[in-house]
Amino acid sequence: MSDQDQSLIRSAEVKQLVDLLQYQDGSIVSRVMLKNKGGTVTLFAFDVGEGLSEHTAPFDALVVVTDGEADIEIAGESFKVRQGETIILPANQPHAVKAATKFKMLLIMIRA
Repeated sequence: MSDQDQSLIRSAEVKQLVDLLQYQDGSIVSRVMLKNKGGTVTLFAFDVGEGLSEHTAPFDALVVVTDGEADIEIAGESFKVRQGETIILPANQPHAVKAATKFKMLLIMIRA
């Protein structure tokens, strides 16, 4: 996984979400949009078939699908998510993500 642009999004500047991150063949790319002590907001772009292997996180995370479709597994249960849909990844529950098509998501992690 690589960051296309390490810089955070500047405050008080309107941006088109679709233009903030581009797909790369055979890769997952990410861009941190906001980061502070309360949490992070990261935009991800997955090429078809790419994914994040099963792992856990100590905090709840909200996935907002902005493009495409993915299969998300949470504690052994499978979910298909599509553009415009959202799902919560519960803290300390194993989860994995795999792109069924080219797929973009916002991952919002709250640390409090």
